Amino acid sequence: MAVLLEKRRSMHIQLEEQHRRNDQLASQLEKLQSLANLGLVSAMIAHEMNNILTPIGNYAKLALSHPDDAPLAKKALSKAAANCSRAGKILESMLAMAGAKRMDAEKHAVKDMVDEVFVLLARDFTKDRITVNIDIAEDVAVLCEKISFQQVLMNLILNAREAILEKNAGPGTIDIRVHADAGSVRIKVQDNGCGIAPEHHDRIFEPFFTSKNSKLHASNAGGGLGLAFCKRVVESLDGCLYAKSAKGQGATFEIVLNAGN
Repeated sequence: MAVLLEKRRSMHIQLEEQHRRNDQLASQLEKLQSLANLGLVSAMIAHEMNNILTPIGNYAKLALSHPDDAPLAKKALSKAAANCSRAGKILESMLAMAGAKRMDAEKHAVKDMVDEVFVLLARDFTKDRITVNIDIAEDVAVLCEKISFQQVLMNLILNAREAILEKNAGPGTIDIRVHADAGSVRIKVQDNGCGIAPEHHDRIFEPFFTSKNSKLHASNAGGGLGLAFCKRVVESLDGCLYAKSAKGQGATFEIVLNAGN
């Protein structure tokens, strides 16, 4: 009997020690995850800043090249300043994500956000032989942190443009459509570009994975962070981001958000 009691006592001590070690490992894992998040978000920031700095530089060059045209220079510098403010807000929201904090959110009309994205891109897509079709009702709105959500939209639109340019087979189309019902809001960005190879489909949302042609996109390959960023922002809104594609047949990215969010 004494032997059995001693064995039980020994097993109890071992279990307590194992629980203590598990708690220590869980604490260490949490700290490591925070460091990993910070490293990932730092890389994301570099990627997103590139998307913002390009139009800032273009506006500044426009102002410098027309020093005698005061109205034009003022307009260009105003847009550059607006982009600087936007960059600061992106940094703030991304650092909040690194700390797993929810960003402040408000209701924003999807169409207004999409229209602003194209203004900020400062690029006429028809010059690339790309037709953009936008089908969004004026009254459809989602609860989001505007700057980071617009960056999601910008990434999806730029990816669609690059996929079309990579295919290089005639005129391209980008369709941006939003469907709202009683339960959800669905935002689709569809292109007729090069599509995603089957072996890459399950990895496109992984950080640092990219299937882009580095020769075609050497200056803006993004390091495989754009879609990882998009996924994190959408999930922070309790939403989902899906991709449907076939090699050579374009791609569709769909954001699904709860209509009550």
